[in-house]
Amino acid sequence: MVVLNKIYTRTGDKGETALGDGSRVAKHSARVNAYGTVDELNSVVGLARLHATGPVDESLSRIQNDLFDLGADLCRPEMEKDAEAEYPPLRMAPGQVDRLEAEIDAMNKDLDPLRSFILPGGSPLSAHLHQCRTVSRRAERLTVELSTVEGVNAAAITYLNRLSDWFFVAARMANNGGKDDVLWVPGANR
Repeated sequence: MVVLNKIYTRTGDKGETALGDGSRVAKHSARVNAYGTVDELNSVVGLARLHATGPVDESLSRIQNDLFDLGADLCRPEMEKDAEAEYPPLRMAPGQVDRLEAEIDAMNKDLDPLRSFILPGGSPLSAHLHQCRTVSRRAERLTVELSTVEGVNAAAITYLNRLSDWFFVAARMANNGGKDDVLWVPGANR
């Protein structure tokens, strides 16, 4: 359990931070960039929730919790040492990806197929979900980059990839089931 009784510690004043295993790294390290962007994504999801209701808000709430799980996963390097840990480290699980896929399929079944790329926008919820999608893609890119130099749980990368798809389909649903999507018109302003 986490107990935060003092918010500032001064331990990061010289540009380092502690990872989940207690090791210290530069605040600009690939690992901190990856989980920091996941944290940013969680904030953007919170903004989207201001416009969401019902099942979409419930899904976004679950996603926010998953993003904390993902941050906990990414802040803990050296997965091979998990068995030696004082307590079992939290790792993303394939079931979290499966849930996203099921929700994507359920939302997508009522949407007309796309015949054009769409521009981010339409309703306020859709615009915020598109922002979630792009931040999710950045988090995925940074996590994939991290995986080229350090160990990363494969389910974490898969989750981020699927999550951006979830945001895309949910953004279409938020635009009147795709009927109010803003379509890209190639070369329209030449």
